[in-house]
Amino acid sequence: MSALHLILRNLTRRKVRTGLTLLSIFVAFVLFGVLAAVRAGFGAGIELAGIDRLVLLNKVSIILPLPLSYKERIAADPDVEMVSHANWFGGVYQDERNFFAQFAIEAESYLDMYPEYVLPADERESFLQDRTGAIAGRELADRFGWQVGDRIPIRGVIYQPQDGSNWEFTLRGIYDGDEPSVDENIFMFHYDYLDESMGQLSAVGWYVIQVRDPQNSVAIAERIDQRFANSSAETKTSTESAFIQAFADQTGNISGMAIAIGSVAFVILLLVAGNTLANSVQERIPELGVLKTLGFRDGQVMAMVLAESLLMAVLGGLSGLLLTYGVTRIFKLGGAMLPTLYVPNDALIVGIVLVFVLGVVSGLAPALLAMRLKIVDALRRG
Repeated sequence: MSALHLILRNLTRRKVRTGLTLLSIFVAFVLFGVLAAVRAGFGAGIELAGIDRLVLLNKVSIILPLPLSYKERIAADPDVEMVSHANWFGGVYQDERNFFAQFAIEAESYLDMYPEYVLPADERESFLQDRTGAIAGRELADRFGWQVGDRIPIRGVIYQPQDGSNWEFTLRGIYDGDEPSVDENIFMFHYDYLDESMGQLSAVGWYVIQVRDPQNSVAIAERIDQRFANSSAETKTSTESAFIQAFADQTGNISGMAIAIGSVAFVILLLVAGNTLANSVQERIPELGVLKTLGFRDGQVMAMVLAESLLMAVLGGLSGLLLTYGVTRIFKLGGAMLPTLYVPNDALIVGIVLVFVLGVVSGLAPALLAMRLKIVDALRRG
């Protein structure tokens, strides 16, 4: 009788207990994957944010505009490579529940500054040539069934056309993110269209600044802010990472609570699974004595017990991890007011390591006990 046959027979002798143990391990690692997705989602863009990009806001509040004339003064700095700007639009598509981010952008420079928004060349050119054109992320387009060429009406809330009608946009392109964490739920259109329709708005929400040398970002930011000190609209310039982090921090308590609660549940499930594995070995001590009587060496008995523990951990843990990883990669979760949730590759690797750690740790003590067990003591327990 082979060692593998004995391991499988031991696992299947009490099918209900084995099934519940596998389920607890499975749930624990599904939970691990969900926590990793939440952590990655609420930090979306922070790791990808280019360190060569700075964001300039009104010093008082992000909701206060900045003069359009600031652009030339910013661009005059010798350490600035490129300047673009954007406005939060805040319109309503069909219903207030259909929330998604809408930006009025300086189209060409903005797209040049954000290469992570992958847009086909013909769609990019079509967008740049159409004053009322717009582009949308793949997830957003799929959400509403939009196709290139569709007319998209949006009711203005912050900005309303002078004639009181809805804003009308033609979808000229659909972009994809070059990484899973790139937000594909943004709708962007020309700032010029907004500016002209509002009767020379001449104000922007924020500026994005690309610097020549990222190592000088802090000094450049301070110099730019000093340039606008004591003006009617003083500025606050930070790295793009800090800008995105500020938004993430607004929901950081929610994600932090979810991660903390989930982590406790994860640890408890692992302890339950480990205890069950240990008890199942304890119950078979007399049988282990019989195996030694039949000629199985101490190392063989230890390896069998450890292999049983590892097999349980691998079957339950890997299935939970791979399920969560696959679901979040195939069906991109999130959107609207939630970030895109996905399990990063590094979290998957950590999870796989934890699976094997669980198998070894939960099986090591019983395996050592089995190895050191004397035949007489084992048979006496029977």
